[in-house]
Amino acid sequence: MLTYTNHLKQLVLPEYGRNIQNMVDHCVGIEDRDERTRCAHSIVSTMLTLFPAQGDAVEYRRKLWDHLLIMSDFKLDVDFPFEHVDPSTFDEGPLPVPAERPGSMPFRHYGHYIPSLIASASAMEPGDERDALILLIANQMKKTLLAANPEGVEDSRVFADLRHMSHGAIHVDPQIKLHDFKQAPTPSGKKKKKR
Repeated sequence: MLTYTNHLKQLVLPEYGRNIQNMVDHCVGIEDRDERTRCAHSIVSTMLTLFPAQGDAVEYRRKLWDHLLIMSDFKLDVDFPFEHVDPSTFDEGPLPVPAERPGSMPFRHYGHYIPSLIASASAMEPGDERDALILLIANQMKKTLLAANPEGVEDSRVFADLRHMSHGAIHVDPQIKLHDFKQAPTPSGKKKKKR
């Protein structure tokens, strides 16, 4: 009968594979400390053969010994050639990533960059430079909307979103025409034949 890997014990460091993990488990179970140390040295040399060092060889061997200890769930009692990693370093998990609250970004399809540009344009004095920036922002908004909705975007929607996002500070003349952007064709994935 076949034994499926999803029925076996989960690997601690899956990049080394199940055979190395089985070697580590066997090494932990050896009674004699000298024999266990020789076994650990042979496991590290096997790991080094399977995954040769790319950079500093001494630091890489230290890393392999640390991985050996981690794979044994810190139960391996051998004479380590290096100072090994402290198990308490793994007690604390990573800091949580702060998640945005729903509704904190109502125009999510524009991203974070467009609102900051709109705030900059709102703070500028009226003039040609501000009008040019507003036109650039509106064109970028239209391009971003087309990426989210390839069927077409009306300029009036962009102007309304711009007015809403600037809290009424920016009004664009509805007679102004924005660029007509076309969605880039998606690659077919088929290679063309050479003639």
